[in-house]
Amino acid sequence: MKELNLNLSKREIEKKQVEAMKKLGMTDEDIKELMGYDKEIDKGKKGEYELTAEQQKVSQEVMRTTGKKKPTIYQLDNKEGKRSKKKNATKAELIEKLANFLTDFVEDIEILNAEKLIAFKIGENNYELDLKQKRKPKN
Repeated sequence: MKELNLNLSKREIEKKQVEAMKKLGMTDEDIKELMGYDKEIDKGKKGEYELTAEQQKVSQEVMRTTGKKKPTIYQLDNKEGKRSKKKNATKAELIEKLANFLTDFVEDIEILNAEKLIAFKIGENNYELDLKQKRKPKN
């Protein structure tokens, strides 16, 4: 990638612009007209492509709305500032049934999370049974 040389004089810059325009297939007349137009714009003349007042307002509004994202405001259910979780009756029932089934085989059984986790002990070893529900497959 070429590095940009910022130490060029105005004449050198104009030469490079003219070379580039010639490579694009512009005629000498077109190049003179365009370079003259650019010089007038640089001096402060209003160009033929200036925006109307209404277009300027729309342009500013678009720039304002696309620049920053507004923060998401969550609707929280409780005083702690957390969202409440939907209850899953199927998982709760399954955990309860598994805990009842395991009572015959294990000691110190405890349901740590009603829809997810059972902890128990066999001999000197501690175990946890974690229930995970998979998402429905996309069709």
